[in-house]
Amino acid sequence: MSVPAELSYTNEHEWVAVNEGIATVGITKYAAEALGDIVFVEPPETGATVSAGDTCGEIESTKSVSDVYAPVDGEVVEVNQAAVDDPEIIGTDPYGQGWLFKVELSEDPKDLLTAEQYTQLTEGEG
Repeated sequence: MSVPAELSYTNEHEWVAVNEGIATVGITKYAAEALGDIVFVEPPETGATVSAGDTCGEIESTKSVSDVYAPVDGEVVEVNQAAVDDPEIIGTDPYGQGWLFKVELSEDPKDLLTAEQYTQLTEGEG
């Protein structure tokens, strides 16, 4: 499974792309495949303050409900309404149109994994 090298990752299978103080957050392809058919997503609300490691939303599939964890500290500045309206895009394009929300960082992200570290983590779980 290819893991985009330009992104950072969490142990909880979220990915993070930081650009000029804004972090875009989504779930990894590994997580999307483990969930199966995604039928509902509840991201944090715009304006909500999130803290790294805290639960901030959930994703529901035909198999289970999984929490979404904030990978960074800051304020949610945008939610991907397209993913809320059509949760299947999270599974079909997790690193593109399937992103979940954007956070204006209150501090630099800590404890994120590189693509190589994340690949090692998921290979151990496979």
